[in-house]
Amino acid sequence: MIKTTTPTRHRASLGRYFEDFAVGDVYEHFPGRTITETDNIQFSLLTMNNHPMHCDHAFAAKSEFGKPLVNSGLTLAIVLGMTVADVSGKAIANLGWKDIQLIAPVHPGDTIYAESEMLEKRESKSRPTQGIVTVRTIGKKADGVVFMSFVRSVLIPKRGHGVQDIV
Repeated sequence: MIKTTTPTRHRASLGRYFEDFAVGDVYEHFPGRTITETDNIQFSLLTMNNHPMHCDHAFAAKSEFGKPLVNSGLTLAIVLGMTVADVSGKAIANLGWKDIQLIAPVHPGDTIYAESEMLEKRESKSRPTQGIVTVRTIGKKADGVVFMSFVRSVLIPKRGHGVQDIV
């Protein structure tokens, strides 16, 4: 989204206000992301997950997958990050995630994409200038295989009440 500040100056805007969400809308997040072996190993080591399925090709070759798996924490983080521009760029807070499902394996070299469906929205009972939106996000590989799904609720400001409106 772009906000025109003067006739010749435009400011990029991240996310949506509460009023901009409609139940049933689907946001196809762009761009996708190809996960590299380096991404996987660095994330795994950074988070102290030293499972050999993420970093030992010889070990992983003996598994049912035949090759290393991408750390599911990394895929969750990337898919969540892909949603920010459309869902939570104006968020005050994430309120929670539920029903996180890991449906299919992801391997280094896979390109992943995400989309979110608006499930519910309601005005906050205790914060009159804010509302709660709930989305279901799925992660898909380039071949269309869904590998992940989760539901997330986010506290979103109403138009005129976001931090961006003060800047």
